[in-house]
Amino acid sequence: MAALGLGLQVRQFSTSVLRQALIRPPIDVYGVGGRYATALFSAASKQKKLEQVEKEMRTLSALIKDPKLSSIVMNPHVKRSLKLKFFGDAMTKANLSPISVNLITVLADNGRLTLTADVVGAFAKMMSAHRGEVICTVTTAHPLDEANLAELKVALNGFLAKGETLILETKSDASILGGMIVSIGDKYVDMSTKTKIHKLTKIIRDS
Repeated sequence: MAALGLGLQVRQFSTSVLRQALIRPPIDVYGVGGRYATALFSAASKQKKLEQVEKEMRTLSALIKDPKLSSIVMNPHVKRSLKLKFFGDAMTKANLSPISVNLITVLADNGRLTLTADVVGAFAKMMSAHRGEVICTVTTAHPLDEANLAELKVALNGFLAKGETLILETKSDASILGGMIVSIGDKYVDMSTKTKIHKLTKIIRDS
């Protein structure tokens, strides 16, 4: 029953989505935020405003990080109508389109404004995939030098299909001790020294 209620809430997002077939994004992002983002992608796609809405989602992201606004919008004790008023005033000043305003209105009506950041993040992933971008995060114990970074990029590009573009983010985390952890698309490979030690320790304990 709860799942049915959520489905009805999401479908309220756009009357055009109700009347026409949903335009699926290039990737599925799961969770409640992903479902709202899918409806947003469909509505923006049908109106040929994907890039505009993407920019507006960045604006929304900045708005919800504002201490004054977030203290009201994210407060469970503040009435929904008051949250929507404050958020609505901020969106009016930012000159957001009806698509983005409609999203926030539905989130407010359903008591899910706290999921705004999740929806924005999910939509960003969909737009990245829409452009053929493949986001890859590589974590190493120490920063990579230019030679190793260039070699890594060559290896990672081997995972890409024709027309895809690698978007590489590198991070340093001394706690992994050595090796690297790679997350690319839906693939995740942990080649860190820390994990290898844990596996070796488990083998020794179990033997």
